[in-house]
Amino acid sequence: MGEFGLIGRYFQRQALERAGGQAKVALGIGDDAALLDPTPGCQWVISTDSLVQGVHFPEPYSPADLGYRALAVAVSDLAAMAATPVGFTLALTLPAVDDGWLQGFSDGLAACAADHRISLIGGDTTRGPLNIGITVYGEAVSGRALRRAGARPGDLLCVGGPLGDGAAGLAVVLGQELPGSLTEAARNYLLNRFWRPRAQCELGAALAGVATAGMDISDGLLQDAAHLARASGVAVQLRRAALPSSPALQAWPAAQQLDWMLSGGDDYVLLFTLPPAQAALLPQWAEQGWSVSVIGEITVGDGVWLDGQAVTGAGGYQHFEESKHG
Repeated sequence: MGEFGLIGRYFQRQALERAGGQAKVALGIGDDAALLDPTPGCQWVISTDSLVQGVHFPEPYSPADLGYRALAVAVSDLAAMAATPVGFTLALTLPAVDDGWLQGFSDGLAACAADHRISLIGGDTTRGPLNIGITVYGEAVSGRALRRAGARPGDLLCVGGPLGDGAAGLAVVLGQELPGSLTEAARNYLLNRFWRPRAQCELGAALAGVATAGMDISDGLLQDAAHLARASGVAVQLRRAALPSSPALQAWPAAQQLDWMLSGGDDYVLLFTLPPAQAALLPQWAEQGWSVSVIGEITVGDGVWLDGQAVTGAGGYQHFEESKHG
């Protein structure tokens, strides 16, 4: 099967091309480039992710789960900036054409596109070591995109869901020794949190014009909080007792739970700062099913602090860490 046959069979399909709102996609797959119609009064929000086998996803995996995860982690960057998803492009490098793999991958991709209402509008395929490059396009109301800069002393520090599930899910994926108290339902929950994270687009949209700063947690709470502190020129004060965790994570010893909540990464929940005057929104969000927790506050200073102690070394994942220190 040639490149164009591959695209036509697995990716030029209605479930992917029409997953999002079509009013903004003037021309999708088929020509040399896509055409998008911006909404008046909005800005484009664009982000690119590259997933490399053995770095961003482990083996074993199902192609459907991989397709879902590849798109979801990219869409999470749109949620982090209070943007509404519009479309995405896929640059897929494959070692060989495998019909079963491609069918599963495109099915998972389509499921994620439907969940997040985002349409496939173009891309490229080529031969080589497996690599998945996704660029997502979204819209934010002009001047209301959420940024890492903007947090102010006195703001509340919030997260949009439990922490540590991504790292615990990876432990399950890798076949590590699991606690005897971990139920089958909890195991499946953690697998789903790792392979099929749901980008918090609805919460992100609700934060536009309300939150002062924000981002998603992909590399670990400590590392991502340090990015926010640096960009805003403030100190982030975390409270250990306030960190939210799922019942599944609580099957592990307390020390392991804390390590994963602080440095595990792969959680893809939003981290944001909220003026105290907006605290009345918290119970409203809870009624909408958004598990927002206040985990600390912003103060004058710099860096990240945990229960009043400065954190040295943010932990979390960093590319090229070995080459930097080796």
